[in-house]
Amino acid sequence: MNENIELLEYIYKNSEMGVFTINELLKNLEEKDNKIKGLAKEELDKYEEFKEKSEELIKKYDYDVKKNKLTSKIMSSMGINHEVNSDNSDSSIAHMLTEGITMGIVDMETKIKNYKDSAEKDIVKLAKEFLKFQQDELENLKEYM
Repeated sequence: MNENIELLEYIYKNSEMGVFTINELLKNLEEKDNKIKGLAKEELDKYEEFKEKSEELIKKYDYDVKKNKLTSKIMSSMGINHEVNSDNSDSSIAHMLTEGITMGIVDMETKIKNYKDSAEKDIVKLAKEFLKFQQDELENLKEYM
């Protein structure tokens, strides 16, 4: 697998998990009156955009998109259900989202560092845009903590 595919696949998998996680969170908050739901919906839209962009580019390379494993999604769903059931306050949800996004930021920074000289410029640019989105979301979540 070449560097372009590896970087794109990372963006795809990370954004796919973001879409799944936020959808699960919103389902859990459906009957609740949380202010953070608006931010979560905006975040979902951005994750969907990055998922679509990365998938398009991966297909351009005639490569099959590898989705996240079902076990990862099940574990994520169970974690969200547990967290929301034990404390569904905006601050608790913001903390949970912050943990996930922080891991994504660290991984994305590493990927960019590793591939900035070997991957195509437009793919590195997409990776940097994804990183900036994650960093901005981290700042947005601070207002709920």
